Amino acid sequence: MKLLRFGPPGQERPGLLDADGVVRDLSGVIGDLDPTTLMLDKLDALRALDPASLPAAPADARLGPCVAKPGKFICIGLNYADHAAESGLPIPEEPVVFMKATSALSGPNDPILKPRGSTQLDWEVELAFVVGAHVSYASEDEAARAIAGYCVCNDVSERAFQMQSSQWDKGKGCDSFGPLGPWLVTPDEIPDVHDLAMWLEVNGKRFQDGSTKTMIFRPAFVLSYLSRFMSLQPGDVVTTGTPPGVGLGQKPPLWLQVGDRVALGIEGLGEQRQVVAAA
Repeated sequence: MKLLRFGPPGQERPGLLDADGVVRDLSGVIGDLDPTTLMLDKLDALRALDPASLPAAPADARLGPCVAKPGKFICIGLNYADHAAESGLPIPEEPVVFMKATSALSGPNDPILKPRGSTQLDWEVELAFVVGAHVSYASEDEAARAIAGYCVCNDVSERAFQMQSSQWDKGKGCDSFGPLGPWLVTPDEIPDVHDLAMWLEVNGKRFQDGSTKTMIFRPAFVLSYLSRFMSLQPGDVVTTGTPPGVGLGQKPPLWLQVGDRVALGIEGLGEQRQVVAAA
């Protein structure tokens, strides 16, 4: 299934994308795609529905973030060896963990808001996954079975804010810094999550052109690892790092400016389109 949310900000409805690319309204079946519904058994019930029995959403409806009200928005840094190299940092021996504010979530095509005082606004195409069960001290096999689905994330970053201290959160959690979607794609629709092409362009120029096959720590390991230090619940979002080609790695570094257009996508998971605006 490809699950999504559509409608004005704060008024999104749950939906799914049918085989013909039509968005179907799920609001008569579930309240939202949130921690109460993003559980594996409830997703199985949705899978049994006939999409044709659901009303179609307006063709021009805005897409919201594909998950509502996640309890956690966890990020893994430097998870591609070549990205660590372009950042001038060693390849990590274990996952680098930080958090984004859940208020950073935005729709896949919503504007990126350049914060006041921002001088080093950057981009990062990333594979994210959403948890579909309570997970604590899980093995990798258990963790793999607990993933509800995968989606595209732009881990928007403000590098000057990020590097002001040893903690990255200031540069990662600003409003609009977590575009998520367009869809949450369940694992059964992805032949091999470890071999998906991923890309990002700014103003029509391609800067990132990578693949999940060069990821250091794979999603099931990441979820198992995280579960040693915190429990995870349905609806939690984990984004897993970016391949090389970020603005920080350009020579000289290149930063997003108001009016710039960003496009990104991951094979089988859809695409995002954003314009940078002043906060």
